[in-house]
Order: sequence, then C-alpha cells, then structure tokens
Amino acid sequence: MENMILKHMDVVRGITISILEKTTEEAADITPKGFNNNIRWNLGHIAFIQEKLVFGLAGEPMQTPESYESFFGAGTKPADWTEAAPSLEEIANVLKDQAQRIKEFMPGQFDKQLITPFTNKAGINFTTVGETFLFSFYHEAMHVETIKKIGKSAAE
Repeated sequence: MENMILKHMDVVRGITISILEKTTEEAADITPKGFNNNIRWNLGHIAFIQEKLVFGLAGEPMQTPESYESFFGAGTKPADWTEAAPSLEEIANVLKDQAQRIKEFMPGQFDKQLITPFTNKAGINFTTVGETFLFSFYHEAMHVETIKKIGKSAAE
C-alpha cells in the first residue's frame, strides 16, 4: 500500500510540475481581480505546506528555503512581498527535490505519531505522519485548481 501511495504522490506532483513548466515568469505574477494570490504564490505554497505537513509536524528538519514561510506560508500574499520572490525554476527544483526526499522518508513512517496532534484551519485533526501526508494530496490538488482558475482569469 505504501508504494501505491508514493506512486500517487508522483502523479499529483507530476501534474503540478507540468503546470509550472508551462507557466512563464510574467504569467506567474499576475494576480487577477478576485484573487489574493498568484500562480507563483500557489506553487511555493504547495512546497512549503507539504514540507510542513510531512517533515515539520513529524519533528524532522524542514529543508525548504527559510524564506518560503514568509513568502508562501498560510496568510501571506504577494501584495505584501518586499523583496523578489523565488523564480519558477527554484520552486520547481524545490518541488522535485521534496518529492524525492518524501519517497526516501515515508516508507515505514505512515503510522508515526506527530510530535503534537495538528488541527488545520478547517478543523480537521491529524495525529500521524500518514494522515498529514495523505491530506497534502488534497491540499496540492486544491491549489492546482486555483492555479488553473488564475490562469483562465488572467487570460480573459
């Protein structure tokens, strides 16, 4: 079962990387009316939150660049950025590296208890690494759909 879940992560992350690779730097920074964030923010947010859900909450070192929390953490938005955000190439490298590290880390970790149980802002409670990892697929897919909506809105 673990192998099947890790293969599913590859599918989800592959979709994300495919969209990223079709996005230009200019298009990544458009925040259409009705949106708080742009494509670059959503891609960086996927990386930061998955790092937190898989590694941070398990008490493992987080390896996303330190600036990712201030750029892409929950509640942040491009309108508040005071310096240049990471390039799409950097974000792509972080996402690819992260997927590889997760594949190396997760086997045998699905039932590992989190340091502290975690409740997300939707009120969902998590107690194991496997629960937060599986939730990260939903989170990533939700942001991929937002990216598609931003792209469509920006093209209109």
